[in-house]
Amino acid sequence: MKSDEIVLTPDMILNWDFKVDARGYRPQEVDKVLDMVINDYYAYNKKIKELEVKMGEMNNEILDLKYKLRTAKANMDIVKNSEKEVTNVDLLRRISQLEKIIYGDKE
Repeated sequence: MKSDEIVLTPDMILNWDFKVDARGYRPQEVDKVLDMVINDYYAYNKKIKELEVKMGEMNNEILDLKYKLRTAKANMDIVKNSEKEVTNVDLLRRISQLEKIIYGDKE
C-alpha cells in the first residue's frame, strides 16, 4: 500500500469492529487502524494541496482568457466602427467631386 493511497471510507471507519481482549480492545489492532487513518489523512492533504495548486493555475488561465476576450471584443468593436462599406454610389460621388475640383464647375 502506498502512503498516498486512500484506503478507508467513512462507513468503514464508522462500522469498524474492534476485537475485545480481557483488558479491552487489542492495542495492535487499534494502532493498525489508526495508522491507516493517519495515512489516509496524509493522502487527503496531499490531494487537497495538488488540487489547490491546479485550481490556482486554472484561475490564472481564466483571468488570462478573460483579458484576451475583452481585448478581442474591443478590437472587434474598433474594426466594426472604423470599417465603412464602400458602394458603387459612394465611388461615383467621389469621382464626381474630384471632377468638379479638377475641371471646375463648368457645367
